[in-house]
Amino acid sequence: MKRRSFIKQTLKGAGMVMLVPTTLPNYKEEKWAGKSVIIIGAGIAGLAAARKLKEKGLTVTVLESQDRVGGRLRSNRSLGVAFDEGASWIHGTQGNPITDLARKSGMTTYETLDESRKSYDLGGAVRDADVYDAAEEKLDAILETLMNEGGAGRSFETVFFQEYPEYAKDRLWRFLLSTYMTFDTGDLDQLSSTLYDEGEEFDGEERISTNGYDMIPKYLAKGLNVRLNQRVTKVDYSGSMVLVSHNGTTSKADYVLVTVPLGVLKENVIEFTPDLPQAKQTAIEKVGMNCVNKFLLTWDKAFWDDVQYISYTPEEKDKFNYFVNVKKFHPKINALMTFAYADYGRETESMTDDAVIDEIMAHLQDIYGEDIPDPTHMLRTKWNSNPNAFGAYSFTAVGTEMRHFDDLAEEVNDKLFFAGEHTEADYFSTAHGAYLSGIREADKILAL
Repeated sequence: MKRRSFIKQTLKGAGMVMLVPTTLPNYKEEKWAGKSVIIIGAGIAGLAAARKLKEKGLTVTVLESQDRVGGRLRSNRSLGVAFDEGASWIHGTQGNPITDLARKSGMTTYETLDESRKSYDLGGAVRDADVYDAAEEKLDAILETLMNEGGAGRSFETVFFQEYPEYAKDRLWRFLLSTYMTFDTGDLDQLSSTLYDEGEEFDGEERISTNGYDMIPKYLAKGLNVRLNQRVTKVDYSGSMVLVSHNGTTSKADYVLVTVPLGVLKENVIEFTPDLPQAKQTAIEKVGMNCVNKFLLTWDKAFWDDVQYISYTPEEKDKFNYFVNVKKFHPKINALMTFAYADYGRETESMTDDAVIDEIMAHLQDIYGEDIPDPTHMLRTKWNSNPNAFGAYSFTAVGTEMRHFDDLAEEVNDKLFFAGEHTEADYFSTAHGAYLSGIREADKILAL
């Protein structure tokens, strides 16, 4: 699944910004003797920053609320295969820092080909590939110019169906909008009609992790002072030192770097004293937070097509309409991975496992027949209600301005710093964006 590439490869005049971790002049480690940094969050952003700062001689402590490192890079191996609950793909391998990190950490990958696909309509009717390709090309062309019809207070969904009302009830078009737009960005009724195309991408292959994306944070965390199960509740940066309250105790440092997800900031889980600047508070409110939930199901025997992607076009949008054939890169594992997006993704979080399986199986049975077997196991995510995330990743909502991403990244009083995918205007919503943001903030601290 090449996130954002379908949009970006068609938009004219969008220059490629090839961003790589910056290299600053050689610092004298003794300059930082006795200087301390507390990093809140052991996701890839926090670990990237911690690693660089420690290498320069600072005393670095990472406080993580969960019982493991990685943040939204979370891999579940309970079924004998690595189910990546968060990031799964390296989106474009050329110039992408994740490519090198994967190699160093021992994370293995497999190239997924978008062209290896088969599409089904209701009743298991196989959709003609030419019909699918023609609709995809049409959407491609529409996305080149739709922003010209948009407005600051109007959603993508409103503008799209105003301009193309004939597609409102077309199942193929609803599927394309779901998997090419909602999955990559956010709720279409909240997505900005002028900024839906923002964000850069790397060239190269799309490669999915095969042994777990968490190999990378585990590698980055080696040698670092990471304190797990530490839930931060307050950051007081009113004095000469920054005070951080966590688990009933208070730690202090010269600098604090906050790397919690945007959803956590939106929920005001952490109290800041004094209040954060108004520009940052506005950015936290205005930038959107998407919900994408993932589901892995296993069977004793495969019954599906030997292609990478199987699509299904139900009446209801954003609902189990895309299946990744895990067997293509794990030949001994009979498994499919599917998704639920936006409001339906949130709805699944209140559904039982049996109810979710019934809904997924209803789609698969419509494709392959009533006699297909029930799955043996299922793994799932609940990102929207997860207290360590409150969502999957950021997006350009109605009311978002691109400067809001910079406002989210802005340091406060040269003591309080912020990183995470939501602070990277060029690479928001991606693992590589989160990593680059951590390097960026480490460089800021070192350059003071």
